[in-house]
Amino acid sequence: MTEPILDQLAEKIEIADAVLIGAGSGLSSAAGYDHYHWSPALSKALAPFQEYYRFSSPFAGFYHCFSSYGAQWAYYSQYIRFMWETPIGQPYLDLKEIVGSKPAFILTTNVDMQVSRSFSKDQVCTFQGDFGFCQCCQPCQDQIWENHSLVQRLTQALDGVNLPEEMVPRCPDCGRVLIPWVRDDTFLEGTAWQEGVARYRTFLRHWLMEQTGKKLLLLELGVGEMTPSIIKLPFWQLTAQNENVFYACLNQKDSHAPEHLKGKSLYLQGDLAETLSRLRQKLCKTGSVSG
Repeated sequence: MTEPILDQLAEKIEIADAVLIGAGSGLSSAAGYDHYHWSPALSKALAPFQEYYRFSSPFAGFYHCFSSYGAQWAYYSQYIRFMWETPIGQPYLDLKEIVGSKPAFILTTNVDMQVSRSFSKDQVCTFQGDFGFCQCCQPCQDQIWENHSLVQRLTQALDGVNLPEEMVPRCPDCGRVLIPWVRDDTFLEGTAWQEGVARYRTFLRHWLMEQTGKKLLLLELGVGEMTPSIIKLPFWQLTAQNENVFYACLNQKDSHAPEHLKGKSLYLQGDLAETLSRLRQKLCKTGSVSG
């Protein structure tokens, strides 16, 4: 990453009337919460499970086929409680400062609560769900439940890597087991999910149709290739179809702009935590952020 490109991005942020952020797993990895590999923070939090099961990653454990609900919820509860109570990562704090008081919205595929703990609910769409909520595994009803006090209670009852079966949380309506509200084949795309998508669409409609001539910056952060249809491809399409939209992609891996986005895009390769820190410092010097 060269300094002139970082300067260009700082300028694009300064002149933008609004910012739409697409946050992928690389942003959480930069914050120290890598769910696809054993980063130090999660290795420490889930050490007994890592040692017992030899999971290849935290998410491998999350989607593991356990032998009992007690074993499953033992892992869930420890994992989710850690994400509730761990500090918000510095890249998320830097991002909040970078955006400042500008109108902003965050579309994310991350489920680890770092986005929802950093920004207000009306600014966020957690497209793949959120660790902080549970749903019925059926699901028998259009309802999700916040689980902070639940996982605190469950982790206090852990016996090694197991939870007593009578402690397994169940749906108050049908009695089936509760599961985290995270994308799988039974994921509830109910009212909570639809409201998040509606917030996202409302933001786009306002800045692309109602605020004619206003500059919208699309800031893609740490988005991989697993689900390009959620953030990356729509961001490319929005940029190509709208004169006042500019696209910036920040990623650790090398990326290239599609031919039709040349002149309307920037690509910054490098450590995302370092990039956001330097960007915040640049904007602080110009008075665009408070420091």
